[in-house]
Amino acid sequence: QVQLVESGGGLVQAGGSLRLSCAASGRTFSSYNMGWFRQAPGTERDFVAAITWRGGSTNYAASVKGRFTISRDNAKNTVYLQMDSLKPEDTAAYSCAADRSHYRSQLRASVGSYYYWGQGTQVTVSS
Repeated sequence: QVQLVESGGGLVQAGGSLRLSCAASGRTFSSYNMGWFRQAPGTERDFVAAITWRGGSTNYAASVKGRFTISRDNAKNTVYLQMDSLKPEDTAAYSCAADRSHYRSQLRASVGSYYYWGQGTQVTVSS
């Protein structure tokens, strides 16, 4: 079992940066692909980025590609989301999630592919 706790959210002006962290408990963290999702009020949860269990491959939503960077440190049981050039439309609650399966070779972008979820951290970007 994996428990996830996000941190690093806050209020930032457009053009600014934030770094989100997702700390995981459990010795099997390093065997899961990890993802970041976001949800604005009144909308569905959307895929943001994902990284393979070894950290060798990443995938991004088109809306954040080139601005956001996902990374992980398996020694620290932590996955990160560096967010640069933030826009007001990036405002949302951001959650990290762990894949349903161990050692999956391909990254998934669907909510249903992830089983363990954190509570989320709010990111608000002012114009």
